[in-house]
Amino acid sequence: MPFVTVKIARGHSIEKKRRLVESITNVLVAVLGTKPEWITIHIDEFERENWAINGILHSDRHRGKHDETGR
Repeated sequence: MPFVTVKIARGHSIEKKRRLVESITNVLVAVLGTKPEWITIHIDEFERENWAINGILHSDRHRGKHDETGR
């Protein structure tokens, strides 16, 4: 019974999340041979202002580039 947590920045569309969980499920079925109904996927979204690389907040480095909501 795989349980997968995916951490992504907030702002991705529901359609992208649907494609993401479907793809992850398909890979786990193919690789592990498990049944799709046994797979649990948790999407943990975080704000870009709470993520930094090289001492610079992602929200400052990539202002508006990745956010589909315009935030």
